[in-house]
Amino acid sequence: MRMLINVPETVVADALRGMAAAHPELTVDVENRVVLRRDAPVAGKVGLVSGGGSGHEPLHAGFVGHGMLSAACPGEVFTSPVPDQMVRAAAAVDSGQGVLFVVKNYTGDVLNFDMAAELAEEEGIRVDKVLVDDDVAVTDSLFTAGRRGTGATLFVEKIAGAAAEEGAPLERVAEVARRVNGATRSFGVALSACSTPAKGSPTFDLPPGELELGVGIHGEPGRERRAMMTAREIADYAVDVVLEDLRPTGPVLALVNGMGATPLLELYGFNAEVQRVLSERGVPVARTLVGNYVTSLDMAGCSVTLCQVDEELLRWWDAPVETAALRWGR
Repeated sequence: MRMLINVPETVVADALRGMAAAHPELTVDVENRVVLRRDAPVAGKVGLVSGGGSGHEPLHAGFVGHGMLSAACPGEVFTSPVPDQMVRAAAAVDSGQGVLFVVKNYTGDVLNFDMAAELAEEEGIRVDKVLVDDDVAVTDSLFTAGRRGTGATLFVEKIAGAAAEEGAPLERVAEVARRVNGATRSFGVALSACSTPAKGSPTFDLPPGELELGVGIHGEPGRERRAMMTAREIADYAVDVVLEDLRPTGPVLALVNGMGATPLLELYGFNAEVQRVLSERGVPVARTLVGNYVTSLDMAGCSVTLCQVDEELLRWWDAPVETAALRWGR
């Protein structure tokens, strides 16, 4: 097993200790697995809390900071965090204005965040929840009932985070988050399988010379397997699948996301093809983000996420953000 780790059992704790050392602007509770803005709670501001299994970095802890999340709860690799983590995070960021849980649509995450919301409300914390379910590849898959939550999570956390930073009330922040999720679709492609530290070998079998169209971020099956395709062919397929479902009538935000093991040289080349397809289909692109943001450990591959935006959503997208993985405008 060629991984830069000590032992599988301490992978998440070791990563959190390293994050704490690199980012003094964060409060990292390694023992309780909660990452907070150091200035939390921020007076008069709705708290945003998200989380999920580790292995998708920088999602979610890398998006904690000004203009985005107030806290993140990392679980074990590909495993939901537990309700105690979420309740502890909600209590730490609640300024009296309430807390919004941003939940990717995976069964464990949904169940645990639901339980955490009930426990937090028993402690007097007002909680609302938003479900992210943007993956158009399949309707039901391993770990899910309904569509999986993938790249839209970044758009939801950034745009709702900007609304919260402006002082919008909980109901408004939740409405904005749901609006962004409803305006976003994603599709992923795997060129190789990922390997979890505990297993030490690929989590699924992908024969040489083949790719998986519509793969999930845990390696869940997609729509089909095909012989290896060019970047141009993959872009034609992936973008058309997203556009067929989204049917945008205005400009979009485009996220060309790496799955963890695909270098930027390839991602930028793939982005050129994505932009070509969007131009040919008459879809204007307002902003583009390229890089590894919602990953799957060491999987080679990519995903395309498109979010239709209006002036208000675009203004919140452009608003200042300062996190470990995303920062501009400050």
